[in-house]
Amino acid sequence: MSPSRSTKTRTDGRDQSPSYLTLKLPKSAYAPRWWPSWLWLLFLRCTALLPLAWSRALGAGLGLLMMVTNEKRASIARVNLEMCFPKLSLREREHLLRRHFIVNGQSYFDLAWLAWTSERRLLRKTHFRGLEQYHELRGRNIILLAPHCVGLNFGGTMASRARATFSMVKLQRDPVVNWLLNRGRMRFGSFLLSRTQGLRPVIRGLKQGLAFYYLPDEDFGQRQSVFVPFFGVPTATLTTLGRLAHMTNALVVPCFTRLLPGGRGYEVILKPPLEDFPNGDRVRDAARMNEAIEEGLRPMPEQYLWTFKLFKTRPGNAPSPYG
Repeated sequence: MSPSRSTKTRTDGRDQSPSYLTLKLPKSAYAPRWWPSWLWLLFLRCTALLPLAWSRALGAGLGLLMMVTNEKRASIARVNLEMCFPKLSLREREHLLRRHFIVNGQSYFDLAWLAWTSERRLLRKTHFRGLEQYHELRGRNIILLAPHCVGLNFGGTMASRARATFSMVKLQRDPVVNWLLNRGRMRFGSFLLSRTQGLRPVIRGLKQGLAFYYLPDEDFGQRQSVFVPFFGVPTATLTTLGRLAHMTNALVVPCFTRLLPGGRGYEVILKPPLEDFPNGDRVRDAARMNEAIEEGLRPMPEQYLWTFKLFKTRPGNAPSPYG
């Protein structure tokens, strides 16, 4: 039985999990403070009518503008690239940084394409790799291990075409931006949970037979993390994936979404399930997770969200490299 999109609560005030997000806009979204967001939304709606190659050209310009004007994010990305790719020259890292901001800007315009363009057009621009072996896993609980790449929203949406999927998202302060993001994410029946709901609804969703599109690669501090390598850098890494896989007897399938150049669309790559995972050792499980993410990112390093503070928590309470 498919879960309902409506929010469900018990009469005693406790959440009945899973309780999925709805697409309804709150009344506060129409307040004057959000009018600039509505204008941006209208502009994006118009770009969804353009050929994808044209909107990608606009996105490339936006990305280069972001690189020049958002010095904070560019600085964070430079620190990350220097730590992860120390063998590259400064010129090579700057080239990688520029490529990253270009695809990042293009992904912003692709949000409109994902939210409004026709299903037929979306499918024509979606290229799956590993779909047949993914179909062979029917009947098993599945966790899709997806890193924070520029195409993460597209990947989660289109993965739901292969199997009913749910994900956990961080809600934005801007309700108009939330509406745009979630319209695309929910486009083909994918369900969403808020991060504030915790893991209980995730376990319920997995046991319902939904695939969980999971993005665990952020620095949440030392409390729930262990330090294991990521591109050779000791990184505070969540141990949740191994625990979830163990509690739900789920297979972990690495899933990478690649923004293709020009107007070619996206490639959604579904890799074979991780072998001997989980193995009961949370440090080894976390290290294996990072290895799987790194393996998928090496062919497309410009597509990872290097503007995140990936290494702000350091071993021994050492100072953050971001200053």
